[in-house]
Amino acid sequence: MTSDSTIQVAPIVTRAGAEYTETAQSGGAVRVSGVSPQHTPATKIWYGKVTNEPGYRSLPHHHGEAETGGYVLTGKARIYYGENYQEYVDMSEGDFVFVPPFMPHVEVNMSTTEKLVWLTCRTPDNIVVNLPDVDDSVLVGYRWA
Repeated sequence: MTSDSTIQVAPIVTRAGAEYTETAQSGGAVRVSGVSPQHTPATKIWYGKVTNEPGYRSLPHHHGEAETGGYVLTGKARIYYGENYQEYVDMSEGDFVFVPPFMPHVEVNMSTTEKLVWLTCRTPDNIVVNLPDVDDSVLVGYRWA
């Protein structure tokens, strides 16, 4: 029993296969959301899954004012950042990463045979600002599938 001043809300479940798919995209990084303002009562969080097929990468982009947390569920990832995307961090299954607001970066699947799957959380929403593309040769160590 609740009082008149208490609002009772039930958990909202997004079932596998029913994720919201009309999210902002950036090239070879495909985003779907499980929790977002677009299809749940959420108002301050975007939580979803990002996949990169073997050898694929995102376009250069940033996430505006959003803070981003990522978790590598499966695969080998690299995030290029910095001047002309010459700096990078490598991650593998079980690693977490924080990407600050407005940081231009490129997300890469470093495997040419296995899919990369990230779980990603952003506040306040899935902001994606695509930037001009760069030639693959700029990305040290990157090989396309």
